Amino acid sequence: MKKIEKILIANRGEISVRIQRTCRELGIKTVAIFSEQDKSAFHVQYAEESFALGGTALADTYLNQDKIIEITKKSGADAIHPGYGFLSENSEFARKCVENDIIYIGPDPDTIDLMGLKTESRKLMEKAGVPVVPGSIPLSSIEDVKTEAKRIGFPIIIKASAGGGGKGMRLVNVFEELEPAFDSCRREAQNSFGNPEVYMEKYITNIHHIEFQVIADHYGNVKHLYERDCSIQRRHQKIIEECPSTILTDELREEMGEIAILATKACNYKNAGTIEFILDDTGNFYFLEMNTRLQVEHPITEMITGLDLVAKQIKIAQGESIEDLVINRRGAAIECRIYAEDPENNFMPSPGKLEVYTIPAGFGVRNDTGVYSGYTIPMEYDPMISKLIVYAEDRARAIEKMQRALGEIHVLGIKTNISYLRKIILTDNFKEGKVNTQFIEEHEEELSRRPIGYGKNAIAAAAILKYEDMMGNLPCSKNGKGSAWKMNARREGVNL
Repeated sequence: MKKIEKILIANRGEISVRIQRTCRELGIKTVAIFSEQDKSAFHVQYAEESFALGGTALADTYLNQDKIIEITKKSGADAIHPGYGFLSENSEFARKCVENDIIYIGPDPDTIDLMGLKTESRKLMEKAGVPVVPGSIPLSSIEDVKTEAKRIGFPIIIKASAGGGGKGMRLVNVFEELEPAFDSCRREAQNSFGNPEVYMEKYITNIHHIEFQVIADHYGNVKHLYERDCSIQRRHQKIIEECPSTILTDELREEMGEIAILATKACNYKNAGTIEFILDDTGNFYFLEMNTRLQVEHPITEMITGLDLVAKQIKIAQGESIEDLVINRRGAAIECRIYAEDPENNFMPSPGKLEVYTIPAGFGVRNDTGVYSGYTIPMEYDPMISKLIVYAEDRARAIEKMQRALGEIHVLGIKTNISYLRKIILTDNFKEGKVNTQFIEEHEEELSRRPIGYGKNAIAAAAILKYEDMMGNLPCSKNGKGSAWKMNARREGVNL
């Protein structure tokens, strides 16, 4: 253990910027890396040093372990923070860091191995007394799949053993769907994770996706930072997260927190991680998986606890103990993921130049982003523009604040999911806390309706007014007409 002086962030975009900001507060120097597509990215401009990875393909850039290690040594950085995605749960990369005397800000390589394969982690959790969903061992043939499906019973879900992020998953309701689902799941698992191994679990309906943030030091101390409800998902991808969960009683929260700590200790975990559960309407919960990294949605935990998780990660990696850490929960927080995608065209990515991008502000509003006006969002990466996070004294006020904040994001040049998120937040069931992982499907018709007046004329009017504002020509300040047009366009769901 030693004091960290300089950190290379082996990532890009908003998470690289977010880590760098904490480093600046701690007096730690930062190093950014970038692909050819990212040479003008904000995370590159924000860092004190930046190095080109010398390529465009992922294998040559953000997944190029040897190149990243080489740059780390060249820059004089003594630690690497992997962020999330890319190499963040790659045990081989973590092991290379250790072998090269570079501090890896995350768990031990052996722990990543153990918890990275879902089938192995299931075995470990069962042995530790953690409840798990009825499921199978790894499946290598369609005959095995058919046998296990008969034993478990439909509906079942086939999953990639090395999967995550909603990839490598297939829901199967009837016997005839098994073989094509098995084949396509294996292909996606191989393409996404380099491992075609899959297994199956009983698919439990009307569930809530509840995860507990945990942190653990090098001295056996483990604590949880309460839960996050991640039930609002589209195609198994989280789009809105909140805490606290509306479904948990104090008793159930305490029980699940204790099980999360038990699971963390069972794998000898160190640093920050997440224990994910599924919870049914009867109060039964089951271990789903452990994410051995920082989560996309970690900011809402920071908002309700007042703790900087990245700072904790760094200090734990330096050898700091959390034995005396006091964790208090207060208020409510919600996060919306803002994507460059077109909800009216099957949520296809919408890469391109951000002609205008303004962000919301105000008390209790946080916007984690890695883009800016004039930046071109590349098609090669995840189309996330930002994570919008709000905090308030209670959930009702947090919803009101999120509605206001979403209305203040102005985007021109690309399509976004902002109006779609606003419609979710405005549904009666969301306001009442009646959410589960089928929420999007159950409200599909309601969410797919266009707002009244949403069309080319409204969009054109909004664009013209935005241009006039940018040029300093402000007719709205003279006669009020422009302001009225803007207010009307916003009511109609147009992003000004």
